[in-house]
Amino acid sequence: MGRALRGALGAVVLADTRRLQECFAAVDFFERRGIHFVVAINEFDGAHRYEPDEVRAALDLDPQVPVVLCDARISSSGIRTLLTLVQYLLTTIPDTVPSYGATP
Repeated sequence: MGRALRGALGAVVLADTRRLQECFAAVDFFERRGIHFVVAINEFDGAHRYEPDEVRAALDLDPQVPVVLCDARISSSGIRTLLTLVQYLLTTIPDTVPSYGATP
C-alpha cells in the first residue's frame, strides 16, 4: 500500500459497523504515517444504525477526525464523503496543498 500512498493528501476509511474491528488496522496505518483521513460509516440495509459519536468512541478516534454516515451504493453519498475529506484537508493542512498558480 505504501507506493499507492505516495503523494496522498488524505484518505477515507470505509467502516462496516458489522465488522468494525477490521477498521483498526486502517486507522492505525494512516495515523502512524500522519495522513489525514475521515471515517465513513457505510449504512447497510437491516444492520443496526450507530451514531457517528458511537463509532468515534469505538475506534478511539481523535476528536478532529470527521466521521460521516454514507451509503457506498449511492454516488451522491460517496461524493459528500469526499467533500468532507477535502474540507477537512483544507482546514487542517492549508499550507501544504500546492496552489499551482491559483490566486486567492
